[in-house]
Amino acid sequence: MASAKKLKRTERKQSTYMIISLISVCLFLGFWELVVRMEWVSPHLLASPTQVIELFVYKLSNANPDGTIIWGHIFLSLKEALAGYILALVIGIPLGLAMGWFIAFDGLVRPIFEIVRPIPSVAWIPLCIIWFGTGFFSKVFIIFIGALVPCVINSCSGVKMTNPTYIRMAKTYGADNWEIFKNICIPSALPMVFGGLQVALATAWTCLVAAEMVGANAGLGFFIEMGRRLLMPDMIILGMVLTALTGVVITIVVGIIEKQLVKGSRKGQ
Repeated sequence: MASAKKLKRTERKQSTYMIISLISVCLFLGFWELVVRMEWVSPHLLASPTQVIELFVYKLSNANPDGTIIWGHIFLSLKEALAGYILALVIGIPLGLAMGWFIAFDGLVRPIFEIVRPIPSVAWIPLCIIWFGTGFFSKVFIIFIGALVPCVINSCSGVKMTNPTYIRMAKTYGADNWEIFKNICIPSALPMVFGGLQVALATAWTCLVAAEMVGANAGLGFFIEMGRRLLMPDMIILGMVLTALTGVVITIVVGIIEKQLVKGSRKGQ
């Protein structure tokens, strides 16, 4: 009975929080709309929410003025971001795990990693344009560099944080170095690894938009840059909103995968 009452109180609190949040968003959008409608801010500097929505509806089926419908920009940005992101995971996670457990490998790789790590990924953009031009591979490389660092750092830290009691127990039962690494360290490191994936995802998305704003002919970053060139604030804001929403969707998907894999690893322990 007490637990049922507690559950109802929790549900009421959640409902109240949702209502307050919704009211807050509506008030913000209403005030924003009023500011533009009353021309307290020049329409050349800021577009209203209704203008942004109207442009979104228009861009669903019209390529003007930037040459591509909105789905084309989203699809290309997703393709570039996922390619660079997945490449960073495939290379960065095993690299970090190995650095965390194998001392000789860590000594071999860490000096190079520490040289590359402080360099902002956007600093690679001019060199990438020279190497690959402004096409697909240029964006993938920049995203890869940006997402690689958190993957390596979190994977390495996850291994180093493995409970030493488990390691000693495994050695007592005769497990060798590789078996301990594979069966104890890697499952133990998964929460930290997925924490790194979330950071890497945010970094990858930021790098993508920055790269597309510098050199591209499509994508959400290019869409925002075209809004600047054409002096269309509604186009800039729409690009920003779509960038944020797409990033949120990807983050939710990664979070769901994380829960399933971490839950599975815990069951297997």
